[in-house]
Amino acid sequence: MKAKHTVAGHIILIEQENIFPNPNQPRLRFDFDELTSLAESIRHNGLLQPLTVRRTENENYFELVAGERRLIAARMVGIAKVPCIVMDISDEKSAIFSLIENIQRQDIGFFEEALAIAKLIDQYHYSREELSNKLGKAPSTIANKLRLLNLSEEMRETIVKANLTERHARALLKLDDEKMRARALKIMADKHLTVAESERMIAQICGRSPKSRKIPIKNLRDVRLFVNTLNHAVDAIRKAGIDADSVKSETEEYIEYVVRIPKIPGTTPVLKAKTPAASI
Repeated sequence: MKAKHTVAGHIILIEQENIFPNPNQPRLRFDFDELTSLAESIRHNGLLQPLTVRRTENENYFELVAGERRLIAARMVGIAKVPCIVMDISDEKSAIFSLIENIQRQDIGFFEEALAIAKLIDQYHYSREELSNKLGKAPSTIANKLRLLNLSEEMRETIVKANLTERHARALLKLDDEKMRARALKIMADKHLTVAESERMIAQICGRSPKSRKIPIKNLRDVRLFVNTLNHAVDAIRKAGIDADSVKSETEEYIEYVVRIPKIPGTTPVLKAKTPAASI
């Protein structure tokens, strides 16, 4: 027996328990506080914007195309039926619409967006140019989004938890060595570095001189002597069979040299040396 749905204009009221999530939903995380706030708004004002759904093989059930936050919040409130617009679209169109809605509402993280774009390319064989037209983004933007996936899942998780930006993530991609990336990311997250500070640090790691104040030759020699001493110390530790790592970074105020040594009885796990940058 077919379920009966009340029609209000072009909007259909559907039992919320008969609506299933979109398997192509690009958004993986939902902020609980935002959902709670949305649920309270729906409790007092109702669901003002309908969900977008499509029929499944069983006509009594529907698959969500767009509006998952609204559906979750409506369920939190306990609304039995939710207003919906039913679309007759394919799996491919459903995936595209879901991604576009999240991008337009800015409800999606940059890694989630990159994963969704990669899935569209892999599953539906879109070219970057085709996706550029459909999503309203330049081909270079699509390429930059996909490059973010070169970072490991663990690094992506750290970046999200530390509230770092897409530009922080892009800066890390300039480092080819995975260990160096991990060390740089830890410093960025622990010290809450800005994008500019992160880029300066990574430029130093890559051996490039960032645009900064010139250091007098005499003081520069003093600093190099000190850094060389630290380098020799790290080499001596490694020759002793201890797997030590070191990262050097520089700001306008100081040069930071971080040495990380595995915890062994009688050793210090983290040694930090800071030497003030010479003034002009």
